[in-house]
Amino acid sequence: MEQVLATVLQRDPEQQEFHQAVTEFLETVKPVLDRHPEYRNFAVLERLVEPERMIMFRVPWMDDRGRVHVNRGYRVEMNSAIGPYKGGLRFHPSVNLSVIKFLAFEQVFKNALTTLSLGGGKGGADFDPRDRSDTEVMRFCQSFMSELFRHIGEDTDVPAGDIGVSGREIGFLFGMYKKLQNKFTGVLTGKGVSWGGSLIRPEATGYGVVYFASEMLTLIGQTMECKHCLISGSGNVAQYTAEKVLQLGGRVLTMSDSSGYIFDEEGIDIAKLEHLKELKNVERGRIEKYCQRYPHAEYVPVDPDLDYNPLWQHEADCAFPAATQNEINAKDAQHLVEVGVKLVCEGANMPCVPEAISLFAENDVLFGPAKAANAGGVAVSGLEMAQDAMRLSWTRDEVDTRLRSIMEKIHQTCVDAAAYYGHPGDYLAGANIAGFVKVGNAMLDQGVV
Repeated sequence: MEQVLATVLQRDPEQQEFHQAVTEFLETVKPVLDRHPEYRNFAVLERLVEPERMIMFRVPWMDDRGRVHVNRGYRVEMNSAIGPYKGGLRFHPSVNLSVIKFLAFEQVFKNALTTLSLGGGKGGADFDPRDRSDTEVMRFCQSFMSELFRHIGEDTDVPAGDIGVSGREIGFLFGMYKKLQNKFTGVLTGKGVSWGGSLIRPEATGYGVVYFASEMLTLIGQTMECKHCLISGSGNVAQYTAEKVLQLGGRVLTMSDSSGYIFDEEGIDIAKLEHLKELKNVERGRIEKYCQRYPHAEYVPVDPDLDYNPLWQHEADCAFPAATQNEINAKDAQHLVEVGVKLVCEGANMPCVPEAISLFAENDVLFGPAKAANAGGVAVSGLEMAQDAMRLSWTRDEVDTRLRSIMEKIHQTCVDAAAYYGHPGDYLAGANIAGFVKVGNAMLDQGVV
């Protein structure tokens, strides 16, 4: 394992996010390698950390004033041992090859945990859709797809949405793909329900996070009822995490965006959440405007001089980081421990740094890792693919029931794998091990390819 990590660091010295994801993974799968030398003999780890294919391309587009911009697009097709590549597209200024590789690497094991036959991939561009008109976003998406279409397909690689890529962007991307390929097929998930999408897909990741957290609580004899919850982010995942917490009887105190966060001591109820959805999804405004409607709430702007986020200093029972990677550092984790949080469940991808995860373990805080806890999104994407293939649509209750069942199975898989390999109660180890064994066995079956 040390040699594998050394090779990754030497080949890609600048890719810090990818290094972090690989290091965390390698540290937990050693018991599997000790029991199964065939993984070492056939260089499974060495092949897992190297993408099967990496695609980088320029994306030229014209804004409404006639100025031409050039962004960089990516698609990393990481591993297809158990199925076609599957993973979202992220449009955000922070996107680079390291970010996309770490997301694709995590996606491999997340998809393996869903019980569905899906490989792992991820893509995106360093384009910021905020403050861009619909026509500018459309031109960018059409230019992006004019290159990406060569590399994807319903049995090859099926992208979805991620940060900055919602129903609007998926619609523009799908329209261009359909025009270029002259066929209507399920090559993208997250589509509109009237043209091949699935009910519950927008809600799936957030709902799945809370379903997973509920299973964690059930194991210790508790429920979400009356739990005070801190949630970061205000995008799709955060919104529906909040919604499901409320449906299960919990209380939501915080939400945030890149400008700052709101703290509502009275609780963000369903009516307030609907207002916040309109503010973020329709008006595309900043979260500070929430306080114009609800002046009793407190808005705290981002302070660049602070090396911690005060959002995590409010007294609570559960925390759901659902904004972006590495948003909870060691200081934030210590604050969460001090204010009495007993469960942290990741809604975003890798939002907790390794030191934070270690602090949670030392203080008996239940920790649900993203590759297990936020797998609900890709799970329902897989269900959307099934509906597309059969040319039918399941009801909302059918999809939600399947989603909850999948999240319950993921939870049990993590518990069983962790216990079997000597890490009882360690959800991170359980998720990594279970995903690794499934993908590794498929790679062994298929030979050295």
